[in-house]
Amino acid sequence: MVAPLSVQGNKILANGQPASFSGMSLFWSNTEWGGEKYYNAQVVSWLKSDWNAKLVRAAMGVEDEGGYLTDPANKDRVTQVVDAAIANDMYVIIDWHSHNAHQYQSQAIAFFQEMARKYGANNHVIYEIYNEPLQVSWSNTIKPYAQAVIAAIRAIDPDNLIIVGTPTWSQDVDVAANDPITGYQNIAYTLHFYAGTHGQYLRDKAQTALNRGIALFVTEWGSVNANGDGAVANSETNAWVSFMKTNHISNANWALNDKVEGASALVPGASANGGWVNSQLTASGALAKSIISGWPSYLEHHHHHH
Repeated sequence: MVAPLSVQGNKILANGQPASFSGMSLFWSNTEWGGEKYYNAQVVSWLKSDWNAKLVRAAMGVEDEGGYLTDPANKDRVTQVVDAAIANDMYVIIDWHSHNAHQYQSQAIAFFQEMARKYGANNHVIYEIYNEPLQVSWSNTIKPYAQAVIAAIRAIDPDNLIIVGTPTWSQDVDVAANDPITGYQNIAYTLHFYAGTHGQYLRDKAQTALNRGIALFVTEWGSVNANGDGAVANSETNAWVSFMKTNHISNANWALNDKVEGASALVPGASANGGWVNSQLTASGALAKSIISGWPSYLEHHHHHH
């Protein structure tokens, strides 16, 4: 069974030790967007067995066309992934994949209440309540939304990890760290980066947030440009991976999909059920698989003496 996750200062702990886990984010779940075919148990099982992934993220589209608010099939896709992750003993992020979540607070509360009732007893489940806020106020807009959704989850599930998005596409973690959420345990904050666009300046912002004592979780990162396209930026990706390992920051690569764009891990037409050979991985996908499969177990960093 996976260890329960907890937050202590700026670290996420598993079995009382600083820990980080690496895996893949699925693409938006939205109907007819092309990535929804990968929301199945075979894909999750293959990521565990072939990629050594310890984590999978279900990116449930919300207000955009074909998303949850108009097509409840999106929720069924998410639960298929969550059930498979639990069966494969992986952590799974239930992601309210919205850029405007504060405008849908009542719907988010109802959704996360349902997920907490269904899965709150499983240590595998992580709630990501606001994917990427835009350039809106942390203290006046995002934080009040987060407090309301967290309160609703915590009334049902007292302890599973909750991850809160931060301003400017989840980059302004330093701003959130100036006014953190208090009164609840096991809260982490979202940091997203795309190595082709975001360099040392964003690592500096992340370090500032860590220094101020909040825990970070990279629920989405890319080796390409922030628009999801372009070539792999190898040296910046390596710098980010080093930063995440040093600081025990968990991460999910964007995205498990076969759309023609740089961030897609799979070539067009790759099987919807896993079983991919190396020639079916893009440059981004091959790099992500290498990083994920080689991600250190937290036990390798901590030698227990009895």
